[in-house]
Amino acid sequence: MNLFGIIPVRLIDLFEILLVALVFYRLYITMRGTLAVSLFGGLLGLLFIQFLVQVTDMKVLQFMFSALSDIYVLAVIIVFQPEIRRVLIFLGQTPLLRRLLAPVGNRQVIHEIVAAIDTMSQQRMGALIAFKRTNGLRSYVETGESLQAVISRNLLVSIFHTSSPLHDGAVIISDNRIEAVRCILPVSRSKRLGMQFGTRHRAAVGLTEETDAFVVVVSEETGKISVAEQGVMVSGLTVEELKSQLSEAMSTRSSPGGLG
Repeated sequence: MNLFGIIPVRLIDLFEILLVALVFYRLYITMRGTLAVSLFGGLLGLLFIQFLVQVTDMKVLQFMFSALSDIYVLAVIIVFQPEIRRVLIFLGQTPLLRRLLAPVGNRQVIHEIVAAIDTMSQQRMGALIAFKRTNGLRSYVETGESLQAVISRNLLVSIFHTSSPLHDGAVIISDNRIEAVRCILPVSRSKRLGMQFGTRHRAAVGLTEETDAFVVVVSEETGKISVAEQGVMVSGLTVEELKSQLSEAMSTRSSPGGLG
């Protein structure tokens, strides 16, 4: 096939164009509202200056840019490391890969978790629960206290009760067990989050920006149930909607035999 009767175009060329467009679109969605947008603009400006230097044949500046060109790739990887990690996490979460890498989550465990969240929502008890999937959460587990307990609704409700010394911070669940409590999660700086979301919700989004974890939040002020995944917060879920999303999210697990 010829484009305008002059340039030969193969089907593989069209596929390549579509793929490149998809990658750049995903990069834009990932970087939107973050500091990376400004950094990317600065990088484009630097490349434009290099182009002008080559066109005008400025010998000294050409030598300087030539010396720096070898570290461009390394600099890009370092500067855009969070965004590159998010894109790789997105690729790893495609439905096909998720089905190949992990079996279905334990229904009884999900039932206990949803029942606990329903109770806390009705009682307006603030809660923050992170579910480990493919990416390890050891660095966050180490900020809290190891529990290694079997999941039950009564235990989860007891942990987040305001009279409990363990209620501050997040609970991390892995392999059908409550791995740790009082964990500190990274707080998101995304401008996409509205003013109605406090530190607990921003911590939920922050963890999903850096890992593929699935996080559930119960608002202490309103009792609303929210979930965070891939840096996106969805609020105001019903118990049935939560159960559906949690079941789908927990179909990705890091190892056989349990949730997480």
